[in-house]
Amino acid sequence: MTRLFNEPAAFADEMIEGFVASHGRWVKRVSGGVVRNTKSTPDTVALVIGGGSGHYPAFAGLVGQGLAHGAAMGNLFASPSAQQVYNVSKAANNGAGVLLGYGNYAGDVLHFNQAQDRLRKEGIDCRSIAVTDDVSSAPLAERAKRRGIAGDLTVFKVAAAAAEAGYSMDDVVAIAERANDRTRSFGVAFTGCTLPGADHPLFSVPEGRMAVGMGIHGEPGIGETDIPTADELAELLVAKLLTEIPDGLETSGARVVPILNGLGSVKYEELFVVYRRVAQLLTEAGLEAVDPQVGELVTSFDMAGTSLTLFWLDDELETLWNAPADAPAFRRGAVTAALEPSDAGEAADVELSIPEATPESRAGAVRILAALGAAKAVVDANADELGRIDAIAGDGDHGIGMERGVGAAVEAATDAVARGAGAATTLHFAADAWSDRAGGTSGALWGMALRAVGDAVGDTKAPDAGAVAAGVAGAAAAIMDFGKAKPGDKTLVDVLVPFRDALAAGVQAGQSLTDAWGAAATVAQQAADDTAALLPLMGRARPHAEKSLGTPDAGAVSMALIVRAIHNTFGENSPAGNTPSHNTPSINTVKENA
Repeated sequence: MTRLFNEPAAFADEMIEGFVASHGRWVKRVSGGVVRNTKSTPDTVALVIGGGSGHYPAFAGLVGQGLAHGAAMGNLFASPSAQQVYNVSKAANNGAGVLLGYGNYAGDVLHFNQAQDRLRKEGIDCRSIAVTDDVSSAPLAERAKRRGIAGDLTVFKVAAAAAEAGYSMDDVVAIAERANDRTRSFGVAFTGCTLPGADHPLFSVPEGRMAVGMGIHGEPGIGETDIPTADELAELLVAKLLTEIPDGLETSGARVVPILNGLGSVKYEELFVVYRRVAQLLTEAGLEAVDPQVGELVTSFDMAGTSLTLFWLDDELETLWNAPADAPAFRRGAVTAALEPSDAGEAADVELSIPEATPESRAGAVRILAALGAAKAVVDANADELGRIDAIAGDGDHGIGMERGVGAAVEAATDAVARGAGAATTLHFAADAWSDRAGGTSGALWGMALRAVGDAVGDTKAPDAGAVAAGVAGAAAAIMDFGKAKPGDKTLVDVLVPFRDALAAGVQAGQSLTDAWGAAATVAQQAADDTAALLPLMGRARPHAEKSLGTPDAGAVSMALIVRAIHNTFGENSPAGNTPSHNTPSINTVKENA
């Protein structure tokens, strides 16, 4: 378990602070993550990588000369927000564009693509590479759906070396894609990992058993076997990877980089025993091992597990793999780099201006702040249970991510209201803060939802039932267009759509916003309950669909809780952002309250 922490929600920020303090020779902090603290060659492509925290050395440990130029660092097991990726990319840009590299997870894809679009609109050439090396997460015919695990290292290393050598953006992208096509990984786990503050792991494996095909976010394996001997494990890993030789290659005479990766609790000595047999098996198969890597390269907190990666080389890939690099967690060869000037530190945040608003809209903003306060109270009260539900087939970070997001939204809305903001501006500030601080897919989606409602209510009049209903409809449209989820996929859309429809029907029938919202909240709760019977077709839970059968979707549950909590503020005269605790529903009681 994770023993050393202060406030669990602050763990990622404090970890980054300590990492930068201890590795200032290589990195400096910027808003959203870290960038090199050394001078890069002007007019060369910059590689910006990133993902959730909790995987060190990935991703910040790979920032340095000859490797990544920057890393966007999300919350624990949650993707960085689009704003974080954008900030790091702007700081890392050398003038020849930015290549974004990340593992193929829904939240990362959404946020990195958003940042890419924003950078392109500013005239910066920006491309992306999503690593898809995990053979257990989708069949070969659906390689584009596979997740990225320890193979991140091979793709990032050769792309960075190509950028360092002065390759054009087109050529850097091409070499990154070739490396991705030639990288395969497969992993196992003996125990789950435990997030800071949690009293149980995200998933468990029975004593004496081994989960096969697990992911680096605590996703349960796709199969289970008795724990093998070290030699038997090596045979399992190698045999699985040799069933997928990249197109056009043969084993005889091929050169591969083997990476035996420890996930947190398997000791180096154990890995060496396993690699002993891996090396023998590769030789027996006619393969030549080049520069083997044995150790912790992509971890998952204290998970006891390991993965094997095979990176199939050609002459150019081998040259780039062997090129010098000097990063906190990966060094080879001789690299000479000058430090950036000491005043090139983190840029100060810019205070956003507040547009003019009518008194009616400012009064509406106060009620919006109260509603956000109620949302925060219900999330805080149910965060542990939301994490437990999410861990059934996902990564267990939903509670922590929602806490961070809604907490940031309340802070931003409080500041906006204090500065005289109207309803729309308050919601827009809250939306951006939620998306930025929560990260992950849910952060992006809740940011979209609040922004859509803000667009509908405006800053010129009091938010009325029609405007709010239109805003909820806009939120549903934006979320489904962005995330491509639809009803039946076992996501928050399964709650949002029936809530939208029920709210619109009530408003059209002439009900007050209070009555229409209350009736729609009851529909939302039933819809959340009904997701227990669905199989997930989107997101990280998809590869483990059967495990979630009988358990509702965490995102659907949190949305139902929030809309009920917000309804409880409609008749209250409580101070803004301070909803009475007796009105805070819980996962166990919300049905009764409804």
